[in-house]
Amino acid sequence: MTKTLRALLSGAAFALIGTGAFATECIAPANPGGGWDFTCRQIGKILFDIKQVDAPVQVTNMAGAGGGTAFSYVVNERNNDPDLIVAASSATTTRLAQNAFGGATADQVRWVGAIGADPGVIVVAKDSPYQTLSDLVDAIKADPGSVAFAGGSAAGGFDHMKPLQVLKAAGFTNIRAVKYIGVDGGADAITQTIGGHTQAMTGDMSEVVGFIKSGEVRVLAVLTEDRVPGFEDIPTAKEQGYDVVAVNWRGLYVPKGISDDQFHAWAAKLQAVADSQEWKDAMAANGLAPFTKVGDDFQGWVDKVIADTTELSKEIGVIQ
Repeated sequence: MTKTLRALLSGAAFALIGTGAFATECIAPANPGGGWDFTCRQIGKILFDIKQVDAPVQVTNMAGAGGGTAFSYVVNERNNDPDLIVAASSATTTRLAQNAFGGATADQVRWVGAIGADPGVIVVAKDSPYQTLSDLVDAIKADPGSVAFAGGSAAGGFDHMKPLQVLKAAGFTNIRAVKYIGVDGGADAITQTIGGHTQAMTGDMSEVVGFIKSGEVRVLAVLTEDRVPGFEDIPTAKEQGYDVVAVNWRGLYVPKGISDDQFHAWAAKLQAVADSQEWKDAMAANGLAPFTKVGDDFQGWVDKVIADTTELSKEIGVIQ
């Protein structure tokens, strides 16, 4: 490329940026498709549609290291950018808690909010002897080796953590004795359970909806604050006496170096999206349940989740 052509291209790029054609950028830390891309594109579109931003939101896909590439880029290159938002989920905080981002820590960014979630579930086959969550917990307490869970994440991942959180809430401490088989996604996990290879499945509601409707499984608990709309017959773990909320939330973080006013402005914009009919329609179309925490409330919640996940990860030997 000649110097002249390079200069022309650079000038054109600078001119585009200078026009404010895209005032806000949303980084999806993965390739197009999937949860993080959905978060950026849906929230970005609605932000503009409901006039929370003055121009369409630019979506940048930045795959790598399970979100670590984007996290490092934001921390090191865009730490003070008030016009940058980044898609995140429960996988993000789990990886940070387990030091999967090469020494990066959750306090290097600010957590704006979550406005929807795929509810965690504990599922058994239709002919399982376990009729309630307490039946399952009691069986594990009596003989930890009698129950194996299948999940779509690797050992130590978010799916693995869900039943361990329930067992800890039940006062069970020998969690390393709990059997967990990590397979390639939720569909494989539910197939293992229906086929009798494992006694239970741990995953997300979206992964089992078809199996619920076909009557092949029984959901012992949904890990949400309240029962999920459309599935009101499924009890929460909390109402069964286990104070556990484990959802694969959809949300955003922003650079650490922005001001408090800028942070709270983003929290207000995200709350406006959560309150919009457009977002309610998007949740219904994509199997998400209401889950809204924004601003300081979400920041505090994330801090607790990170601490709990770190403690649990040490107990099962995922980290030292």
